[in-house]
Amino acid sequence: MKYDVLVIGGGPAGLITAATAKKNYPDKSIALVKKEEVGMVPCGIPYIFGTLRGTEKNVLPTKGVENLGVEVIVAEVHSIDHNRKVAKTSRGEIEYDKLVLATGSEPVVPKIEGVELEGVFPVSKYKTDLDKLYEALQKAENVVIIGGGFIGVEVADEIRKMGKKVTLVEMMDHLVPAAFDEEFGKMAEEKLKEHGVNVLTSAKVKSIEGSSKVEKVVLEEGELKADVVILSTGYRPRVDLAKEMGLKLGETGAIWADEYMRTSLPDVYAVGDCVEHLCFFTRKPSRLMLASTATFEARVAGANLYKLRVLRTNKGNLAIFSTSIEGLTLGAAGCNEKMIKDEGFDVVVGQAKAPDRHPGSIPDVSQITMKLIFSAESGHLLGGQVAGGKSVGEIINMVGMAIQKGFTAAELATLQIGTHPLLTPAPTVYPIVTAAENALAKMR
Repeated sequence: MKYDVLVIGGGPAGLITAATAKKNYPDKSIALVKKEEVGMVPCGIPYIFGTLRGTEKNVLPTKGVENLGVEVIVAEVHSIDHNRKVAKTSRGEIEYDKLVLATGSEPVVPKIEGVELEGVFPVSKYKTDLDKLYEALQKAENVVIIGGGFIGVEVADEIRKMGKKVTLVEMMDHLVPAAFDEEFGKMAEEKLKEHGVNVLTSAKVKSIEGSSKVEKVVLEEGELKADVVILSTGYRPRVDLAKEMGLKLGETGAIWADEYMRTSLPDVYAVGDCVEHLCFFTRKPSRLMLASTATFEARVAGANLYKLRVLRTNKGNLAIFSTSIEGLTLGAAGCNEKMIKDEGFDVVVGQAKAPDRHPGSIPDVSQITMKLIFSAESGHLLGGQVAGGKSVGEIINMVGMAIQKGFTAAELATLQIGTHPLLTPAPTVYPIVTAAENALAKMR
């Protein structure tokens, strides 16, 4: 088999790279190789436990790329001989002209005594592994989740919906610490506690214990009964193939790629979780892994395979997050206040609160809390955090776009907006505008 473009990896990064490549270069033959017949929507994984009740409703479809003319091959890639431009797979050799690695990431298993016990599970991205975890949870009563990042928070909330006793353990002093400042992390903690999740922050796990199957989790202070333990302690890039090929790796151990997603070898590109990302502001390496980031990089790579398009470049990662817990939605974009101050920036913070409908008596109203962080010197927007209802999911994308385009506090304060009582906050107290005005007042 021979193709012009071979994409390895069937997650969002691989699928969007293949689709973008076919749209930009319709005359090229493109193949996508993925390990499992049925792939999972990564961001939907926490919801298989409570909302969806099983993996069958969280399938990542390939029909879209197949309809474009991309050939999807289910096989495992064992090795790559780039001198010959050949990938050796479980279904034979595949020749290529251009190669894209979208090999994703795998769960980090912490070095805690007892992680090998039956009943201890990382949050895998493979259907077969998730089915085993889902089955184990059916028989469990007490569930302990180690790690209070986005995945840990969402998994805790969803397993709670199964009627289980859930404890979430986070070693930092607040939840989702990588994205949010303390006041927003505390909102997530309070909402989980309100709905019955036992949240322990500033808590460190010493060991997981049991005869052959897990029975308890031992903390530095106290212990927790556990029938199932879930490790939500991050992910590491899958770089085995990259190492064998001799590709340059970055400081974080992920694949180095330039702004066009080109690696250190000619005709080899890399996208998604397997790539080392750089902070939009500091250009420092980041361990951030998001499907939204992966698909952004995929569109850059797919467009630049055969012709460099200068406007399609990766200028750094903005880290745009959102999550939802029982009606509370949290969103973050860019740098949080602690992070940016630790980098040495002099900042001004603008804040605002307003209902997301007007008047506030509209039935589905929720309170928006907004925090915008600006450079004290230039007034440029560096980051933002938002809490409220479902509208936060798109508000934070608006904040992300403002950061990407270099908006200042003055420009946001004079932003022209469209509003409607049933859809948005009132124009008189629109949170982005009001927070920017608040920051401007401090700059004068």
